[in-house]
Amino acid sequence: MTVSFILNGEDVSAEAEAGERLSSLLSSRFGLRGARGDCLSGLCGRCIVLLGGKPVNSCLVPAFRVQGAEIVTIEGFGRTDDYRDIMAGFRKAGFEPCGFCDSARVLVASAIMEEDPRPDDSLIVERMSAISCRCTQPSALIAGVRAAAEIRERRVFGHAGA
Repeated sequence: MTVSFILNGEDVSAEAEAGERLSSLLSSRFGLRGARGDCLSGLCGRCIVLLGGKPVNSCLVPAFRVQGAEIVTIEGFGRTDDYRDIMAGFRKAGFEPCGFCDSARVLVASAIMEEDPRPDDSLIVERMSAISCRCTQPSALIAGVRAAAEIRERRVFGHAGA
């Protein structure tokens, strides 16, 4: 079946096999390897993409479900000002996600800041818990997302909140 959707801002179409997962479609048809569908059970979080602005495990999403939807992968998100804000915030806080979780942490941080421009600690920890990686302590995650939120607020609104 042909599936048409918006991928990183572009209208695309691809042939999808019955039962094929979004992570496989992104990798095999579009060469996008940032959403790595390793576990195929939604447990690790490596395959997170933004589907309609919300983080989802692409290894759990049947390809046919993205018909007409908007998908953003780390490859597309990496070209945005929000990506630069997040990376600057992570660096400022001394937070360096590893190669296992880096793309997922960035996309989830973006979704957190969309949900709440000034997220509290519990929201950050709750949302980041979707990613199973032990490279970072929760305090570093919190500091990284908060620093990114401050940088984003300065860029978007021209000031930092109190």
